[in-house]
Amino acid sequence: MLDLNTSQNKISYYGTGRRKSSIARVYVIYGSGNVFINGQLGIKYLQYNASHLNLVLKPLKLLSLDSKYDLMITTKGGGITGQANAIKLGVARALCMLDQNNRSILKSSGMLTRDSRVKERKKYGLRKARKAPQFSKR
Repeated sequence: MLDLNTSQNKISYYGTGRRKSSIARVYVIYGSGNVFINGQLGIKYLQYNASHLNLVLKPLKLLSLDSKYDLMITTKGGGITGQANAIKLGVARALCMLDQNNRSILKSSGMLTRDSRVKERKKYGLRKARKAPQFSKR
């Protein structure tokens, strides 16, 4: 695992991403394209799901920086899909801190838009948020 405090890795860029109940803190560090999530390799943490890994790396691939920077990520809450989407937003925001010219490219491809949909709470008298018990006339 990479150490954030070594002299060669001093310059890091930070971004926070959120999706549903997931929160991801992303550090982009100059390196060789490694992804570490909660101290594990990214592919292992994402359960070898290629679509989730591609989602995480999408902002880097869009800017052709996928082999130039390492990602150090801590994430909590929610499931793997929500965490992957939160990481994607965090990476995009960190890349905007890296260079302001990246912002227009990421914004036009929808990488900087936070998906604010969250699960609706259950209401009393109902089975779920909106599902009601079956109506009986008699």
